[in-house]
Amino acid sequence: MSHQLKREYLISIRERYKNSNRSKKSLILDEFCSVCGYARKYAIAILNGRIEPTERRPRGRHIKYTMEVVFHLARLWREMGMPGSTKFRAALVEWLEYDEHPGVKTDPALRAKLLAVSRPQLDRLLRPYRIGPQNGISATRPGIRRIKNKIPIQPKDWNITEPGQQAQGDTVAHCGNSLSGHFANSLTVTDIHSAWTENRALWGKSSTQVIEAMKHIEGTLPFCMRGFKSDSGSEFMNYELIAYFRENRPGLPVQMSRSRPYKKNDNCYVEQKNFTHVRELFGYVRIDNPELVLLMNTIYIEFWGPLQNFFMPTQKLLRKTRIGARIKKEYEQPRTPYQRLMESPALSEEQKNALSQRKSKLNPFILQKGLQLKLKEFEERLRKRNEGLIAA
Repeated sequence: MSHQLKREYLISIRERYKNSNRSKKSLILDEFCSVCGYARKYAIAILNGRIEPTERRPRGRHIKYTMEVVFHLARLWREMGMPGSTKFRAALVEWLEYDEHPGVKTDPALRAKLLAVSRPQLDRLLRPYRIGPQNGISATRPGIRRIKNKIPIQPKDWNITEPGQQAQGDTVAHCGNSLSGHFANSLTVTDIHSAWTENRALWGKSSTQVIEAMKHIEGTLPFCMRGFKSDSGSEFMNYELIAYFRENRPGLPVQMSRSRPYKKNDNCYVEQKNFTHVRELFGYVRIDNPELVLLMNTIYIEFWGPLQNFFMPTQKLLRKTRIGARIKKEYEQPRTPYQRLMESPALSEEQKNALSQRKSKLNPFILQKGLQLKLKEFEERLRKRNEGLIAA
């Protein structure tokens, strides 16, 4: 029964209760408690007029963010590629400047609410929209021992203070559930200091293809790469790549190093990007059509790379402190790779001006729209390829 109906019922029986004898009052009181669900002493006080009935407030915290706010948060979160709540909150400020959605563009109050949502609240509001991660297959094949002996092992990367001082590289196999046959691979190269990341798709992972991809990546980097670290896979531990980094670059050789076998934490920076920049984009499906490699590179170079490097913040671990049995981790404020490069004194003014001009020609929403169209084309071509193989 609603509060209004209870009040109307109280008014109708109050005078009758006051004018009744003891036995009739008891019957009226029993009926009143049964209908309204009140305790007997509380009902007596109400019927005698000593207190007025109060409306029961619903339990729990008051809902602050409406479904409209949640809708726009989920929309922007998907546009950004579903990042973590800390990065998402840091990116909201810049992305809202480019947002042309009529509901957000014409409503300053709504924009203020979107920017006021805290990081834990973002986790709670976006929890229904999240999807759990999947697992892939490792396709790393060890290189020849005599070649690996030429490359020093470097377990950890400390004291990285400049862009290009040390980059990490790795390959991701788009093999599905089987390593048999031929399939596409993605080469990931990330700079440790700035988190600037470049990806290239390869058909296989021969030394020739890796070198061509590295040449293209170095041509697009806004800084000079002076160090390169990888695992002990055969695509990196070969004479051709060593010659490219050492002999074909007189005066400016790239210092190669490698991680310890079976120790993925030694290459933690690029291992993380293998998931955020490759798996979250193309998933774990098998890509065994060489014609799709060109489309994958178009997605990487024209849409995905600029979106991640210029508009998506990343977090870097500053320090870890042991407190008893706990380890407390402290992170820096989320910043985009572009912001880190613009704040670095190692880059010249000409490099910074060129980087600033590149960003002025970009719009994150246009990049995201083009990315979705290309991904739709990629999925359609992949679907037709799989249907043709099933029919055959």
